[in-house]
Amino acid sequence: MPLSRRAILAGSGVAASSLALGAPQASAAPVSDAAARPFDPHDWRSVRAQFLLDPSYAHLSNFFFASMPAPVREALARYRRGFDENPYNFLDDNMFGREEDMIWRDVCAAAAEYVGGRPEEIALTSSTTMGLALIYNGLTLRPGQEILTTTHEFYPHHESIRLAALRSGGSTRKIPLYESSFRYRPEEAVARIRAAIRPHTRVLGVTWVHSGTGVRLPIRQIADVVRDVNRQRDDADRLLLVVDGVHGFGAVDEEVAAMGCDFFAAGTHKWILGPHGTGLVWAKPENWALLTPTIPSIMTKEPQDAWRQNRPPNGPTQASWISPGGFFAYEHQWAVIEAFRFIQRIGRRRIHDRIAELNGALKQGLARMPHVTLHTPVRSEHSAGFVCFDVQGHTPKEVVRILRERRVVASGTPYAVSHARLSAGIVNFPHEIEKTLAIINGLK
Repeated sequence: MPLSRRAILAGSGVAASSLALGAPQASAAPVSDAAARPFDPHDWRSVRAQFLLDPSYAHLSNFFFASMPAPVREALARYRRGFDENPYNFLDDNMFGREEDMIWRDVCAAAAEYVGGRPEEIALTSSTTMGLALIYNGLTLRPGQEILTTTHEFYPHHESIRLAALRSGGSTRKIPLYESSFRYRPEEAVARIRAAIRPHTRVLGVTWVHSGTGVRLPIRQIADVVRDVNRQRDDADRLLLVVDGVHGFGAVDEEVAAMGCDFFAAGTHKWILGPHGTGLVWAKPENWALLTPTIPSIMTKEPQDAWRQNRPPNGPTQASWISPGGFFAYEHQWAVIEAFRFIQRIGRRRIHDRIAELNGALKQGLARMPHVTLHTPVRSEHSAGFVCFDVQGHTPKEVVRILRERRVVASGTPYAVSHARLSAGIVNFPHEIEKTLAIINGLK
């Protein structure tokens, strides 16, 4: 019998779905028999037991591609079963039938609760990269207007900006916000941004947490600068703040809707622990109205009705019009609901504190080693879930290889100047931090 939307959502409540059914014991000593017991969000051993991570490794690249917790895996399996049993009816009932039965609306509602906004402010994407591209490509720049960004952005942000400026005839400019990431001062970064804004600057694009150094920007203070600038501008020329937020989203206890940015893009398959190939963009309705959709959407009826009636869509652009069409892996997209429920049940402040505690231990240990150069600020409010460093006498690639040989998963930063990088999350324990530090200390 095909699964209905009501049956699926009734079976996906946190209390029922948070049991680690069939999950193996996730780590050695710290988790022991935790996998055999009901999920306790206040017990880190029980949290770890919700994941199928190989227990023979210390997984310290948690920012990259999430291992999904049990409730997300179970939701994914339910949706996949529905598609396999009756693909046409299952998709039609849950995607194209009645408005109130469209599961993507429940995804937007779960995301909105987490960001502190409203469901109609959420567009669903496949990644941060897609979200940034939809924002920049959808904005209209007049010739002579510029996009201001920083030298610290990752490739997808820089490239989305470059392609948008190329299409519109606008220009781009990059500025550094610090000379030394280790000695980074937020007030200096904000002052540099303020000094760099020009009358023809239309968009300011920044990244919340820099994946190349671990630096975390004070988005609220940057938004205050943008607000000050806009007091002297007409609404049509106001400066827009675009944030690549993926490495703060789920790792830092801040509500996106209260940060003051105009557009916020993030994947939900990293710190949010959702299925692979999922993401979102948040913006207020007045900002969605500034965008022209890039990819036709099938998530709402108005653009499709307009096509059938041979007319332009009525009203300003909405978030759902920006959500790309084409058939997605809907079982992945819809299971994001359970990812938000899972982290909400643990508690965003508790997750924030755990990530800060474990990465703080990494930073403090590395800072004491004379053969190590730490690039990430030690203060927790100046960073998030990254620890970037160099080891004297070893390339970053060699450090990553040595750690992997000792069953520690690290990474190298994929920038022109690379560093070794560690990233502790809620699946880790202090003994894994101690083991990692001991290996790196042995490289002197």
